Amino acid sequence: MIKLGEINTLEILRESEHGVYLIDDEDNQVLLPNRYVPEEFKIWEKLDVFVYLDNEQRPVATTDMPYIKINEFALLRCNQVTDYGAFLDWGLVKELFCPFSEQAFKMKQGGWYLVHCYIDEKTDRLVASSKTNRFLDNNELTVSEFEEVDLIVSHPSDIGVNVIVNKKHIGLIYKDSIFRDLSVGDKLKGIVKKIRPGNKLDITLGQVGYRNIEPNADRIMKALQDDNGFLNLTDKSSPEAIKDTLQMSKKNFKKAIGTLYKKRLIEIKSDGIYLVE
Repeated sequence: MIKLGEINTLEILRESEHGVYLIDDEDNQVLLPNRYVPEEFKIWEKLDVFVYLDNEQRPVATTDMPYIKINEFALLRCNQVTDYGAFLDWGLVKELFCPFSEQAFKMKQGGWYLVHCYIDEKTDRLVASSKTNRFLDNNELTVSEFEEVDLIVSHPSDIGVNVIVNKKHIGLIYKDSIFRDLSVGDKLKGIVKKIRPGNKLDITLGQVGYRNIEPNADRIMKALQDDNGFLNLTDKSSPEAIKDTLQMSKKNFKKAIGTLYKKRLIEIKSDGIYLVE
């Protein structure tokens, strides 16, 4: 079956005036227009193609790979706004349509928006929606506490930053756990720190508990080596000073220097931390 909005591996069946026809193992055919046909090819050769609907609502294949596929999220640029909606650049000649009804905020030409790609049931077209939360569901979680997850930064809130978790769930990174600049659409790794009542997911960008000690200890050791074996920080230093210097919380800093001290890798004095030679 040829799948709309996905990468399909199809065989070259025959040539035509407009391109070559590709076929799947169920004898379904789709046209690959001339502009995408390789200079050299053989009948029954396999090609990886993306399939979508052309302006005549007919399935068509392309060897260009889009920035977003069906059921995915991506940050896309708005190329134009018409009376019908917005048209987004997704890396293909035909732009991706986002109707006004699917815009969380009215899109403007030149703006960048985090969107979800899906098939509109009325038109069978691939369309975009910036109302991303409606494609996420926390009723049945597929993650557990302390599990590493894939994140996409969604939108800020008063208490932190909302993130899309494994393309399925919504989670929150609290402000006091953020030690780097985050922008909408950023893709990164995180850890499920806690699952709260109602299946609300607390996410951290570091590892949780004692798993967090070694990476932070390594960061402190590297900082010491880079600064000639001395850091002007102690367990009495302010959280702001620690965050500015090491991009970690004071709690994690104290755990990490405790580990390094026990291993006799550092000395802690009143004026700072010294690397043991």
